[in-house]
Amino acid sequence: MCCNTRIWHSHHCILPPYVSRQIAQNGSPQQRAQALRTLSIDNTLRAIRLSSSGAPQAAKRLIPGPMVVESQKRRTIYNVKNSEALPGLEVRSEGANDTGDAAVDEAYLGLGATYDLYWDVYGRNSIDGNGMPLNGHVHYGSGYDNAFWDGERMVFGDGDGDLFNRFTISVDVIGHELTHGVTEHEGPLAYFSQAGALNEHMSDCFGSLVKQRLLNQTAEQADWLIGAGLLTDKVQGKALRSMKDPGTAFDDPVLGKDPQPALMKDFVSTWEDNGGVHINSGIPNKAFCLAAINLKGFAWEKAGLIWLETLRDSRLKPNASFLSFARLTVTAAVRLFGSGDEEQIVRDAWNQVGIKVSKERAGAPAWTPQLPKQATQPVQRKH
Repeated sequence: MCCNTRIWHSHHCILPPYVSRQIAQNGSPQQRAQALRTLSIDNTLRAIRLSSSGAPQAAKRLIPGPMVVESQKRRTIYNVKNSEALPGLEVRSEGANDTGDAAVDEAYLGLGATYDLYWDVYGRNSIDGNGMPLNGHVHYGSGYDNAFWDGERMVFGDGDGDLFNRFTISVDVIGHELTHGVTEHEGPLAYFSQAGALNEHMSDCFGSLVKQRLLNQTAEQADWLIGAGLLTDKVQGKALRSMKDPGTAFDDPVLGKDPQPALMKDFVSTWEDNGGVHINSGIPNKAFCLAAINLKGFAWEKAGLIWLETLRDSRLKPNASFLSFARLTVTAAVRLFGSGDEEQIVRDAWNQVGIKVSKERAGAPAWTPQLPKQATQPVQRKH
């Protein structure tokens, strides 16, 4: 790894703060109280992370070591027993059988499915590329309406049972949060404005790919929803976000209407939500979905590989814009697959959301990709 830098871990939550604020404004007294409590917990944890980590710095770039030939998957699940005292009681470790506790077993499955996507397809050994153990902590807090990655572990609330179900119920949520860890190690993408929206976008992309691979779905078959199953039957909505149709995931008297734009002309300028990181991620999300569907087959084979290569590109800056990121995805497509259909499909996907990538600005790069040669096809490993 590079010297003289260190990784700055943010506190990343799956439930956007604007949803909690809408509940605090529109909900019943009990719903408002629960939303305010969730916001309070999140703000406190975020402040703790900031005070312990200092100012944001560029993430470390991994230098590949010797090729690992056997899986080093190491999962441990802890039961926090509705307290806020981490780590809690260890209740399941790698290789152990189901416990009968849905939250425990869903967390175990989701951590494993995420590891397997990165390992089997991209040859990446866990979140940091070096076999990082995956720890999940369930039953956090009392009716806590969120799940988060804090740079070291995944933590899941049980939901209030009124508006939200348990936060282990959606495997894409688990893949989303763990991908924040990948971005921290491979980035860098500052968690603000367009760069922050790209950070959220990467997590949505690979969270969806975790689910698609677990279900063996092609890009055409996938629902492209993030957080399907999280909303109870009382809520008028199907998920937290739709990558295929941003802005359509929910429209509810309490949660409000999904604010995500699908096109660059509708970009939301705001100081809230770290400059709209959960809102404006809908724009690159739509581009990725279009590219994946038009590339055909399984989305992790080409679209996922192109986007992961883009994240690893040394020219990706902490304050990257949508346009600069889009240009790098096109050059990654050329680097991986040559000048042909893949390049044009990726370029067209960005054009369709209003981000124009000219052919002249998407030339071949001057560096060699670091992914395994087998990465364009699933890598067969011993488990």
